[in-house]
Amino acid sequence: MSQSLFYSQYTRYYVAVDCVIFGFNGDDLDLMLIKRSFNPGKGEWALPGGFIEPNESAAQASKRILKEHTGISDVYLEQYYTFTDVDRDPGARIISIAYYALIKVEESNNELVSLHNAYWKKVSVLPKLMFDHGAIAEKALDQLRLKAKHQPIGFELLPECFTIPQLQKLYEAIYQKKYDKRNFRKKIAHLGLMEKLNVKDKTGSKRGAFLYKFNKSKYKILADKGIAFEI
Repeated sequence: MSQSLFYSQYTRYYVAVDCVIFGFNGDDLDLMLIKRSFNPGKGEWALPGGFIEPNESAAQASKRILKEHTGISDVYLEQYYTFTDVDRDPGARIISIAYYALIKVEESNNELVSLHNAYWKKVSVLPKLMFDHGAIAEKALDQLRLKAKHQPIGFELLPECFTIPQLQKLYEAIYQKKYDKRNFRKKIAHLGLMEKLNVKDKTGSKRGAFLYKFNKSKYKILADKGIAFEI
């Protein structure tokens, strides 16, 4: 019996992947949006996405879409939800598997970003998105906030070497709230996971601020022992 005849009595649906791509510009948490170039929804703001090809998995599709839009492949990428509402897309019945990615904005390929009519927009002041893309982005932000509180995924948005003020700005951007400088430094010091370098970043002031690196090896040892990461 031909494989094409299996399940032929059932209705077929489209399966797509939508990517919520977060970046940090040093002050704000950004989200990559595209201007939709075709109907339905032409001219509206949307998340980067596309249909899963016959020869690829959802994970492979998400990596392809991310690479096409940013030129980056080796980044934090996580599947977090599947959106299945019957009328979520007026064009057809489409099931969307959603992923969110954390990238360093300075490493993205600006030519590719422009080629796909993509733009970085502040999470705090996002424009209205088409269909249910607003809900997809909001749920991704909820997941990011949950994970960043208990796992060191926030460092995926920072350069390899960073200052404590930069780290604080990142967490303030993620959670959209201010942290007391002294208390934040105490929390960071208590973690014992920051490796202080004998180099200063003087771009912000003449005095400068010491650069740090996140010690991934030490974190793994603590995680294996069941010691929690908490900011």
